[in-house]
Amino acid sequence: MSSTTRGARARARTEVTAAIKEEARRQLVAEGAAKLSLRAVARELGMASSAIYRYFPSRDDLLTALIIDAYDSLGEAAEAARAQASGEPPARRWVAVCEAVRTWALAHPHEYALIYGTPVPGYTAPSTTIPAASRVALALIGILREARQESRLTPPALPDELSSEAERMAADFAPDLPPQVAVALVAAWAELFGLVGFEVFGQFHRVVEDRERFFRHAAARLADSVGLT
Repeated sequence: MSSTTRGARARARTEVTAAIKEEARRQLVAEGAAKLSLRAVARELGMASSAIYRYFPSRDDLLTALIIDAYDSLGEAAEAARAQASGEPPARRWVAVCEAVRTWALAHPHEYALIYGTPVPGYTAPSTTIPAASRVALALIGILREARQESRLTPPALPDELSSEAERMAADFAPDLPPQVAVALVAAWAELFGLVGFEVFGQFHRVVEDRERFFRHAAARLADSVGLT
């Protein structure tokens, strides 16, 4: 087989794979992740049911691909915001990343729901999703590392009963940061996605009106909670 033929086949496969994922995303909007069906995707694309299995052997494989794409898209937005704010103080870099997460989620509510909403019955995300899922957290950890290098990180207080857990957390994902910062980071990470999720899923309706300003204030408080004063 010539290199030209191989290249043409690779391009065709890439195009079909993209079409399958795009149709699957339309199904997510219309039916939700729990009802995603390879046969339905094949039918909408005019493919034989047997043909789609050459691209995605199961529904779970397709879900995994969509989840990785969503995490990567969100991660790219967070990393771009961090890079754009590189000349700002660490607390401002933190807020910029948080705002990028919110902006992406509001623009992609169904993809956000896929990765941070209700788990899909019968589906367990494989370890291959972890690198993409870690990108936002790594962006925030990177800001904390920079702040420490710049002497702009003040580790928050930590109760004695959390000392061993704090040391374990730091050893697991941020061994170069003070343990008390690792605990605060996990809490802030959870609160960030809680804030975003409340807005995306309508929990702030008739509660928060000026949501952009409210979120910016909340993100700044999270920055303070991790020691970015």
